[in-house]
Amino acid sequence: MPGTNLTREEAQQRAKLLTVDSYEIDLDLSGAQEGGTYRSVTTVRFDVEENGAESFIDLVAPAVHEVTLNGDPLDPDEVFKDSRIALPGLLEGRNILRVVADCAYTNTGEGLHRFVDPVDQQAYLYTQFEVPDARRVFASFEQPDLKATFQFTVKAPTGWTVISNSPTPEPKDDTWVFEPTPRMSTYITALIVGPYHSVHSVYEKDGQSVPLGIYCRPSLAEYLDSDAIFEVTRQGFEWFQEKFDYAYPFKKYDQLFVPEFNAGAMENAGAVTIRDQYVFRSKVTDAAYEMRASTILHELAHMWFGDLVTMEWWNDLWLNESFATYAESACQAYAPQSRWPHSWTTFANQMKTWAYRQDQLPSTHPIMAEIRDLDDVLVNFDGITYAKGASVLKQLVAYVGEDEFFRGVQAYFKRHAYGNTRLSDLLGALEETSGRDLKTWSQKWLETAGINILRPEIETDAAGVITSFAIRQEAPALPAGAKGEPTLRPHRIAVGLYDLDDDNGKLLRDERVELDVDGELTAVPQLVGKRRPDVVLLNDDDLSYAKVRLDEQSLAFVTQHLGDFEASLPRALCWASSWDMTRDAELATRDYVSLVLSGIGKESDIGVVQSLHRQVKLAIELYADPAWRETGLTRWTVAALEHLRAAEPGSDHQLAWARAFAATARTAEQLDLLEGLLSGGETIEGLAVDTELRWSFVQRLAAAGRFEAAEITAEYERDKTAAGERHAATARAARPTEEAKAEAWASVVESDKLPNAVQEAVISGFVQTGQRELLAPYTEKFFAAVKDVWDSRSHEMAQQVAVGLYPSVQVSQDTLDRTDAWLTSAEPSAALRRLVSESRSGVERALKAQAADAASEQE
Repeated sequence: MPGTNLTREEAQQRAKLLTVDSYEIDLDLSGAQEGGTYRSVTTVRFDVEENGAESFIDLVAPAVHEVTLNGDPLDPDEVFKDSRIALPGLLEGRNILRVVADCAYTNTGEGLHRFVDPVDQQAYLYTQFEVPDARRVFASFEQPDLKATFQFTVKAPTGWTVISNSPTPEPKDDTWVFEPTPRMSTYITALIVGPYHSVHSVYEKDGQSVPLGIYCRPSLAEYLDSDAIFEVTRQGFEWFQEKFDYAYPFKKYDQLFVPEFNAGAMENAGAVTIRDQYVFRSKVTDAAYEMRASTILHELAHMWFGDLVTMEWWNDLWLNESFATYAESACQAYAPQSRWPHSWTTFANQMKTWAYRQDQLPSTHPIMAEIRDLDDVLVNFDGITYAKGASVLKQLVAYVGEDEFFRGVQAYFKRHAYGNTRLSDLLGALEETSGRDLKTWSQKWLETAGINILRPEIETDAAGVITSFAIRQEAPALPAGAKGEPTLRPHRIAVGLYDLDDDNGKLLRDERVELDVDGELTAVPQLVGKRRPDVVLLNDDDLSYAKVRLDEQSLAFVTQHLGDFEASLPRALCWASSWDMTRDAELATRDYVSLVLSGIGKESDIGVVQSLHRQVKLAIELYADPAWRETGLTRWTVAALEHLRAAEPGSDHQLAWARAFAATARTAEQLDLLEGLLSGGETIEGLAVDTELRWSFVQRLAAAGRFEAAEITAEYERDKTAAGERHAATARAARPTEEAKAEAWASVVESDKLPNAVQEAVISGFVQTGQRELLAPYTEKFFAAVKDVWDSRSHEMAQQVAVGLYPSVQVSQDTLDRTDAWLTSAEPSAALRRLVSESRSGVERALKAQAADAASEQE
């Protein structure tokens, strides 16, 4: 949306001039059931350093009716322009501003989102303000370092509930008057309004009592497993308060599962919003419960890191997100009675993989990114900010010691509670408690971009005894377009020596050596004189952030025995290394598929199994030689069906293999099986074909041309819910006809009426890797339309189009050439240029992998 940007320089100037004291916000949402606009009245009290100075406050609104500054009316037509209200002639000392405006409900997941549940036809509202969208609901100084207290007064329809950051009061005449919050940033304030269902409990320990609430729509209430959610929440309270040595800083803790949420969750102080897909309507694997628990713990960690102490400006966003990401896994790994003590396996399998991918894109950037304006930060919620930052924090813990790390964190919270900080504030506290100088570490790890590769160099004598062992560190050139220079970094790693136990057939670790790796070559004299093991694994226990390669002998052994590692983490590290080699065109796609098929049957970690399913499908469809692609898909689908039939009835593995089989079913016989499972004419012992699994089958049958609109509509009649609406939209867009593609394209690109979640569902169905020829004409249409979409729609909606409809499945030099021509001629904004360049990088990588796979056939 034009005119909504804010530069760092503008924010710094405003912060020097202003100190904000309080907001009083009065919202009339009594017409929310009908939608449209609502009256927003904001009163702000703030102090000014300089008499006669000028500044501005932010507001995105259809209309402004009154602006009163220090009792003097200002003409809205003169002062309200470009999503800002000019504030001339400010007084030194206290100033009072009152703004009366009409603000708009949205269907984009930004500002005050309004959703109507098709089950009960009731409207449900929630706010989403990060990064700069509080200004869509009330006039605000929209930057994180201008903290204030907030008092909300909300008029809502009779019988509805209103939840905010402060404890929920008793309403009077359908009006809810909340007590003022502690000092906080605008972006973590929140309102959730509607006829929500709720369950309540309390966290109590040593005289502390924190009210807990869980909310969802009534149509999901039967699926809400509140006991399990409360259990994870209490685990987080216990562990975080002990490790942080700082009591939970707000008066209550509500978790609200809300519809059509763009992200996983949002850390609003005391009122966390979470996507309601985490209220599971059907059977899911344990990996889904682990992911939900991670999300719950991530947001709870934010109550301290992000909400209590907040970054001064968005270049230190990683201070919020990296820490919360590290904390969620550490809590799961170390908290007593944790259900998922193997969480570092999940971290290595998912977070690290995300980080490695992001760090090899042309948009790679330092963890402490250069954020010039809001446009920069809006596209910076990425694998560097979350996953690489958390990986580096994990390494920092190993570097300074866990006790020293948390003592530094404790000092940091006490010193900066309810304030704003920079990177130097945290590092200073950690230097005090650890005694280490972290300036060089910070410069190399936090202020430079790119990734390192670690390779073992091993020599042995004729008897198989190690005569020389060293670790070579490489700093590959940064991707074209990326800023910075390759950097060799200090790593704290472990080297694991593994042998196959003849008695139980398991790969067991015989020895572990932990050391610092720095520079190009690091000798490991501790291993000289030892017998060469079956497998040498660098970065064992996943202490550091680096791509790891196996030596030739270890790789050959792992290819036959990857599934035989007794522990899940070394398996995950080897799986990740083989996947990364495939993406880097060092391992042919067909060899990667063979590797997976040889070991996946022994993989017990369901999260790893599901990741392998996704990676194999992507590898065959994008990285395989096109001449081998159909062979690979056939081989994989046949194997998936075999695993499905062999899996333990009712197990997580059975469900995962059912989804994997459905994703690539292709022959008439395989599609007949899907139809039979849907109709009940076919059964597989223990497999419950419930609502969500049915939709997986329906969507595949639609994409294969078996199901038309009538069959999709019939399935929607069985599941006439918001989720059913999204699934049906995906199925309709997936049909392999010109008419279906044209209809889907028009609904997303030529119209802006779809809600965010439905638009995302249509895009998901539209892009089918097996429909390349049908989609080919849309490459030119994409480049013709994407800039106009970007310039005319909100960030979230435009980003869905820019990323989701880029012709990623058209892996060809022509796609690269068309992209380059567009980048040269279209003059896109920096944010749009970044997103399109990232997608281009994916096509370029796929081309190289396809060439490597084709070459392997000639060897």
